Amino acid sequence: MKFKVAPEPGGMEFLTEAQKALPLVPGSENDCCARLLDRTELTARDDAREWITFLRALDLAEETSSGYRRLRRDPGREELAVAFREGVFGVDALLAALDDEPLDEDELFERFRSRVPNWERHRRPDWEEHWRGRVRRLLGWAVVFGLAERIDDEYRAV
Repeated sequence: MKFKVAPEPGGMEFLTEAQKALPLVPGSENDCCARLLDRTELTARDDAREWITFLRALDLAEETSSGYRRLRRDPGREELAVAFREGVFGVDALLAALDDEPLDEDELFERFRSRVPNWERHRRPDWEEHWRGRVRRLLGWAVVFGLAERIDDEYRAV
């Protein structure tokens, strides 16, 4: 299963901080969000919930019948890059577009546009703006995980 989540890129340090904020013993979504808000610089519950999902996509947390918990893992950048590609929707398509040539965010969105699921297009009137933001965040994480590099306003594959 791939998750359609991409919080604002916070870097490797924030990723570790967010993972450590989750409990080892499963807690409810409310408890886990509260812990993230208390132990990180996050200020909105929706952002905390998005981070829980992102940590799950990276195999740093899991959902159990009792709630969410962090996994006792300390993966390196390469292992996280693999989990990012495998666990987050759209990453492979963006990286494939970068194989051709360096592109800016607008050009990458145009190449990605056809990948946006139909139901997502009808879900909100501003779907393009929403997905442009998601593409921007995915690109930011691709840079964090060493899958792409940003030079000026363009991204290229590494």
